[in-house]
Amino acid sequence: MSISTGTTAQLDQMIAALRDGERGWAGESLASRRDLLMQVHANTAAYAEQWVRVAEHIKQLPAGSPLLGEEWISGPWAVLGYAHALADTMARLEQGRDLLAGRRVGTAPGGRVAVDVLPHDVFDRLLLSGFRAEVWMEPGVTELQTRQHAGLGQLAPEQTAGVAVVMGAGNIFSIAPLDVLYQLYAYNRVVLLKLNPVTDPLLPVFQAVFAPFIERGYLHIVTGDASVGDHLVTHEGVDAVHITGSEATHDAIVWGAGAAGTAAKAAGTLRLDKPITSELGGVSPTIVVPGRWSAADLRFQAEHIATQRLHNSGFNCIAAQVVIVSRDWPQKQEFYAALRAAFAAAPARPAWYPGCDLRVHGARKAHPHFEAVGGTAERTLLWNLDLTDNAESAFGTEYFGPVLGIAELPGTGAAFLDAAVEAANERLHGTLGANLVIDPRTRRQLGVRLREGIARLRYGTVGVNAWTGVGYLTPRATWGAFPGHTLDDVQSGRGVVHNALLLHRPERTVVYGPFRPLPRSVMTGEFSLTPKPPWFVGNRTAATTGRRIVAFAARPRWSALPAIFASALRG
Repeated sequence: MSISTGTTAQLDQMIAALRDGERGWAGESLASRRDLLMQVHANTAAYAEQWVRVAEHIKQLPAGSPLLGEEWISGPWAVLGYAHALADTMARLEQGRDLLAGRRVGTAPGGRVAVDVLPHDVFDRLLLSGFRAEVWMEPGVTELQTRQHAGLGQLAPEQTAGVAVVMGAGNIFSIAPLDVLYQLYAYNRVVLLKLNPVTDPLLPVFQAVFAPFIERGYLHIVTGDASVGDHLVTHEGVDAVHITGSEATHDAIVWGAGAAGTAAKAAGTLRLDKPITSELGGVSPTIVVPGRWSAADLRFQAEHIATQRLHNSGFNCIAAQVVIVSRDWPQKQEFYAALRAAFAAAPARPAWYPGCDLRVHGARKAHPHFEAVGGTAERTLLWNLDLTDNAESAFGTEYFGPVLGIAELPGTGAAFLDAAVEAANERLHGTLGANLVIDPRTRRQLGVRLREGIARLRYGTVGVNAWTGVGYLTPRATWGAFPGHTLDDVQSGRGVVHNALLLHRPERTVVYGPFRPLPRSVMTGEFSLTPKPPWFVGNRTAATTGRRIVAFAARPRWSALPAIFASALRG
């Protein structure tokens, strides 16, 4: 691929304009920066319907499909929540208030500081009843340091940091907007957003949503192929790069493509001479801690795990890929039957993301005893994966599609948890997110051993009875790989995004959810009012619920809650 001289000239002009715009961004007060966020909030609400209609076309979903709930929730709702949370942070900074005032700040294993980020207010407690989340800071970071450094680039807004290129994702349509806002506010940079070609039809929507930033010269949005992206990231007028995508794409940017890139990586010769942050996915585990489950528990958690893989047809960087189960669990076979049934019963949908057929073919070719499951031709289960097999490709290759592997380890209780944590850390490639499923009785039996096990998991988000995707949707949580990866072994990436509290040196987010939905949650002592979550693939009213919670996020009010609950309870 080559880039025309006309396109090159246009891109160069945009970067020059952004460098001029940077001076304007440096002059924006905290109050005006908050106002810009609230304008984005209002525009997102105004264009939410068009956003979802375009997403419906891109993902080839039929009109009226409950699966459109995924687009309402992972699209406009995510941006509305984040813009509002970040605006609240700006207001607190403007007033000189402690960003963590009124928020519980506790401890986690290893002397870590833990900051509660969900629920934030009474509406969170009602709409996400039973869910909570906390951000753990890196070991050695004190509570005083956490409070002092919260605010990042907005602690000195006049000290801007140049121009950033954001290489947008093509799978979840709030990723690019959220990444743009994080560059603007956390790093205090103006931004050129290069859309993934899959999302090009959303260009008019994104331009409308970000019109206040575009008009002031703080943001440009472009489309184009890989040659356009390459010109941008290597441009001398660009100071930093952020990418959401694959490890291969990251390495092509940092080291170069093909044999030359491989040689450069081996020699440590960087092609990119500027900072790059990244979110690159990986092979995410779901650890099923054995316990005594009812038939309803088996069905619900099987659908939960099927959702972790099949949400968005499996085209999620955080999709579960390997389920780790106890070989000694008496209910193992019942669980497998429920998982197979949930996989088959999930609504049929097209494998819309480019390259899915090749990735699925590769997975099946490497596992001749695969099981094809109903719903779509691509839906695949890989049984009996061996965690001691260093050649097992399912542990090192992100399939990015509807392929789920199952592996077993011996033991129960703490012994199983310890073995599963070690296997997830040492055998699976990537550190973006890990899921744990554990019933309340077993959780009580484990006591502090569970929290210690979470601490040993080297993942940027850990979900306990909550898919890590909930962490993505939580605006004050952090999102990104576990810290410490190097450019030559980047795995799931470097740096975080979202993080509306603008915390400095976070290590991970931990999300907790109810093991059982309403009404069984209350009947068994969990006191959660949450029915089947609207992001579950089998939720029959997800589209209606999604539309209603977007309208609520646009204008929170008590009078809107009954209609949301009525829809959610029918799911």
